[in-house]
Amino acid sequence: MTRQQLKVAVIGAGVSGLVTARELQREGQEVVVYEKSDQIGGIWVYNPKVEADQLGLDPNRKIVHSSLYDSLRANLPPELMEFTDYPFTSGENGKQLCFPGHEEVLKFLNNFVKEFGIKELIRFNNEVVRVEQKIDQWVVEVKLSNGELVSEEEVFDAVVVCNGHSTKPNLANLPGIEKWPGKQIHSHSYRVPEPCRDQVVVVIGFGPSALDISLDIVKVAKEVHISSRFPQIKAGKIETFDNLWQHLEVDYCFENGEIAFKNGALVAADIILHCTGYKFDFPFLKTNGIVTVDDNRVGPLYKHVFPPQLAPSLSFVGIPKRTVNFRMIELQAKWVAHVLSGKVILPSSENMLEDVEEHYRLMDVTGVPKHHTHTLPLETFIYLDWLAAQVGLPPADAQLKGLHASMLQIVFTSWFAYREQFIQSWPHYY
Repeated sequence: MTRQQLKVAVIGAGVSGLVTARELQREGQEVVVYEKSDQIGGIWVYNPKVEADQLGLDPNRKIVHSSLYDSLRANLPPELMEFTDYPFTSGENGKQLCFPGHEEVLKFLNNFVKEFGIKELIRFNNEVVRVEQKIDQWVVEVKLSNGELVSEEEVFDAVVVCNGHSTKPNLANLPGIEKWPGKQIHSHSYRVPEPCRDQVVVVIGFGPSALDISLDIVKVAKEVHISSRFPQIKAGKIETFDNLWQHLEVDYCFENGEIAFKNGALVAADIILHCTGYKFDFPFLKTNGIVTVDDNRVGPLYKHVFPPQLAPSLSFVGIPKRTVNFRMIELQAKWVAHVLSGKVILPSSENMLEDVEEHYRLMDVTGVPKHHTHTLPLETFIYLDWLAAQVGLPPADAQLKGLHASMLQIVFTSWFAYREQFIQSWPHYY
């Protein structure tokens, strides 16, 4: 099959954009990566600054892209963060560093960029403000860091959207919150625990950031109360801490500052910390309603990557959540690059749309909420192995799958000490 040489725009120089650029370059494509900041790394770049509106509600606020808190460590061991041909190497005394901090991850990404010569493909301080299809090509318009809108439109054969999904906060809809008098913060604006010193803090959520931040602030806060919709939690005090409790959902927020939980507890709180995730947001993308975001469902997307009606010239890399992210991103990027080069042919747009609709139907039948369309914790390797097959790679080996299964089991049984428990189970880590 004749390979096609295309000019491809990649939006973002985080993990997804960097790996996508490498795979496209390997396939002989002309690649331009647009990055609105002055460095690579995306969410792995720490910025101590926070937004003035710490809930992210003001549409005119100056946006701080980073959502990274100072104490953040990865929630996966390095074998689950490396690429198929580029290992995550960080060892000491013959042992492998487990759950590396954000500094180590950023160093890994910078080494990756240097190794594969990606930096010269990146246009830093270029924020994409418009991506629009005209006839059979895509027009990209950018704004420079000095606020200047570049008047010249650049035309591309294809666009890959890699702008991440950890910038636009998603907030919990808490009954009575409009008149609750305390301070509210979204985890997007959390950096260090000091603002929570001697405060009673209610943390909404039970994902990785909620657990991490709770364990960070519990060292300085008067009390920390974690509220979750997760059905497996046991409400009550956490035995290993003097000032940490678990609760069911918030029942009501009162004007006197008290918060009632559905397990019957009543707490006089100073701060509500929303660790409630983020909304997908593509303000630059103009598709006349072909691609939409509805309750955090980006769609329709065939296998979370290609919108059937616009494939293969438009694609998304890095959409799925709670998976083996780096490996998943690499395989998605390889698939996109293979499709654009003509090595792999997609099904017809009709067949792709049927596949998407079947996915939605199965979600409805099994009671999976729409906002979990792109959440893949239990389906991770089914999806990864499918992607690998598309690009001629073998499925993940049994050891990697076993490592992931062990990780999930420990997380579900040792919420507040899963990293420590995991390291004890795998003695080659420190």
